[in-house]
Amino acid sequence: MAMITRYCSLALVLLWCLYNISFLKANDGGFSVEMIHRDSSRSPLYRPTETPFQRVANAVRRSINRGNHFKKAFVSTDSAESTVVASQGEYLMRYSVGSPPFQVLGIVDTGSDILWLQCEPCEDCYKQTTPIFDPSKSKTYKTLPCSSNTCESLHGDLSVETLTLGSTDGSSVHFPKTVIGCGHNNGGTFQEEGSGIVGLGGGPVSLISQLSSSIGGKFSYCLAPIFSESNSSSKLNFGDAAVVSGRGTVSTPLDPLNGQVFYFLTLEAFSVGDNRIEFSGSSSSGSGSGDGNIIIDSGTTLTLLPQEDYLNLESAVSDVIKLERARDPSKLLSLCYKTTSDELDLPVITAHFKGADVELNPISTFVPVEKGVVCFAFISSKIGAIFGNLAQQNLLVGYDLVKKTVSFKPTDCTKG
Repeated sequence: MAMITRYCSLALVLLWCLYNISFLKANDGGFSVEMIHRDSSRSPLYRPTETPFQRVANAVRRSINRGNHFKKAFVSTDSAESTVVASQGEYLMRYSVGSPPFQVLGIVDTGSDILWLQCEPCEDCYKQTTPIFDPSKSKTYKTLPCSSNTCESLHGDLSVETLTLGSTDGSSVHFPKTVIGCGHNNGGTFQEEGSGIVGLGGGPVSLISQLSSSIGGKFSYCLAPIFSESNSSSKLNFGDAAVVSGRGTVSTPLDPLNGQVFYFLTLEAFSVGDNRIEFSGSSSSGSGSGDGNIIIDSGTTLTLLPQEDYLNLESAVSDVIKLERARDPSKLLSLCYKTTSDELDLPVITAHFKGADVELNPISTFVPVEKGVVCFAFISSKIGAIFGNLAQQNLLVGYDLVKKTVSFKPTDCTKG
C-alpha cells in the first residue's frame, strides 16, 4: 500500500492558525452532510455484478489491509507525522473546493488527518475518472510557503482554499482559507472514481481540527446498516447538530490526543450474556496514562482484537450459540454458523468502555458470507485493537474534542 507522507513543522501549524483565525465563527444550529457507503447502489464505487457476499468478503479484506496501515500507531505516536494513505475507503462524501466551487468526491476517514486531493498539473497521478481540480482556475487558491522537505514528501503543495460543504437541508456552508493538500505526483491504490481524502482525525490540519472553533470541537455520525437492502445514506454532523444526548446516551473518555491522528478509547471488557470477558489489551495511545487501548475508526469494517482477547471472546460467543458450525468460503472469518431464517438466535454482545456500556446487536456483530451462513465480524490481529464501523451501526456516535469524550446513543440510522 503506497504512502504519501508529510511532516508538519511547528512553524507550519502556526501559519495555519494565522490563516484560519479570520473566518472561524459559530454556525448557528450546526449542520449535517450525507455520507454514502461505498457498496450502496447510490455510490459511484458500486459494482452491480458483485453479489452481497462478495461485498462482505471484500470489506473483510479491506479491514485487514487497514489494520496493517494502523500498525505504526501501536509502535509510536510521538511523531508529528501526517499521512495520506492509499485507500479504497468505506464512506464517501461530496464537497467542493475553489471559487467557483469544484465538486470533489472524497473518502471520509477518521484515521487520516488532512484534506487532500489530486490537482493539476498532474505529473504522475493515479487514474481518476472524474475531473481533476485545477488550482489555476480558482480565484481563492493560494499556496502556503513550506520547507522543501515538507512539500516534496507531500508530493505536491500545501495550500489554502475555500471549502464548501453541502448540508442535508439543501443549503451550503462555506469555509474560506481551509488548508488542503494538493497532490501532483501520487501513486497507490485509490479508487478511480474518487478524488481524495477528507481526514477527520486528530492531527493539526484535519478537517475537524481546522473547523474546531466554528463547530465547538463537536462532530458525530450515524452509520446506517451496511449490508442491508435499504440503501440508506449515513449522516455526518457538525457543531450543535452533532450533540448526542437524551435517553440511552452513554459517554466514555477520549484519550488525550496530543496531536496524534487516531482516536483512542479505553475498552475494559466484553460481555456475552452474563459472561464478562476482561480485555487485556495494553495502552496504545502513547499518552502514558495507561488508558487508550483501542482505536475507534469509521474506515475499518470489522472489529480487530489482539489474538488472546479475540480467542477469549470467540470462545464465549460459541458457548452460547447452538447452531451448526460452518466455514467461511473466503477463509477469512473463523466463527461461522449455518442459518435457516432471518430471525437468528444470536447473542447481544456488550462492549464495556470506561464509563459506557454499549450493546452490539447481531446485525453489528455477524455478517452473511453465503446463503444460509453467517460469521462473527471480529478478527484476531497482531497490531492492536480497532473498534470498526460495523459495530457502530445504528448508533449515534458523537465526538466532543473539548470535553474529550465519545458518546453513544442507540438509534435507527435509516430514519435520518
